[in-house]
Amino acid sequence: MAQKDEVMIEGLKFEQKHGKQRVRVGRVWKDSNGFYHFVEWNVGITLLSDCVRSYVNDDNSDIVATDTMKNTVYAKAKECKEQITAEDFAILLAKHFASFYKQVTTAVVKVVEKPWKRVYIDGQPHRHGFELGSEKHVAEAVLSKSGAIKLSSSIEGLSLLKATKSGFEGYVRDKYTILPETRERMLATAVTATWRYSFEYAHNIPSESMYFSERYSDVRKVLVDTFFGPPDKGVYSPSVQSTLYQMAKAVLNRFHVISSISLNMPNLHFLPVNLSSLQNPNLVKFADDVFLPIDEPHGSIEASLSRPHSRM
Repeated sequence: MAQKDEVMIEGLKFEQKHGKQRVRVGRVWKDSNGFYHFVEWNVGITLLSDCVRSYVNDDNSDIVATDTMKNTVYAKAKECKEQITAEDFAILLAKHFASFYKQVTTAVVKVVEKPWKRVYIDGQPHRHGFELGSEKHVAEAVLSKSGAIKLSSSIEGLSLLKATKSGFEGYVRDKYTILPETRERMLATAVTATWRYSFEYAHNIPSESMYFSERYSDVRKVLVDTFFGPPDKGVYSPSVQSTLYQMAKAVLNRFHVISSISLNMPNLHFLPVNLSSLQNPNLVKFADDVFLPIDEPHGSIEASLSRPHSRM
């Protein structure tokens, strides 16, 4: 499904789109048990529409004002009487823009959910207290007027570290290589994972409440479990590349409703520290215990895995 409008004007190819970005909204719900539920969303809207006249003829009669898009976000959030996922809110907005305006051919809605989570006091869930977590939950719906949809979810900034069970050997060595080979190192990364669901049309989207929130939690668990391995012995990682592949494969094997997944896993380095002086050659002697954390420069490793005939 194309994400651009392209026409020929005076022998030149012309493409255009417009929208509203960084629309921030907080929404609170109170359930029948007196518990409050809270989300904070950052919404981006992009419309592909037939409004070429505004560019070439000074005629704005086909433009959906970006301020109207902003106001629609708040109005639709208000209409959600029950708690809703980021994916469902993206679909809700995309359906509105693609169906309400005849000139809109495709609506692209991206929702980034800030990681607020419920506070627990003395092991008990607080009715109305929340604290800010780390990784972000992202949803994007691309919906055409025909009802064809591309729906994806992402985890951004999932920070993972294991203190052992990692190595790196057998790589290309040349005159610029000084990195020593090892079977014992720390492995740390900040995972960004994006997966696309296999639903092709909006009417195929599951209607169960909080369906996508559950899938998000399930995918997150599979990624984390595969990275670390069993709690008593872990799993050895011969490279970030190998671990990335195993994580992606585990998700596709576990969830048939997911057609493809892309992982970006920068290698956040912890360098062994050795300090010496003329008076004390072993001031600090490294023994897999003292490290210098650095995040720049860092290795960049990314790949995608998809089922046959699927597209990211």
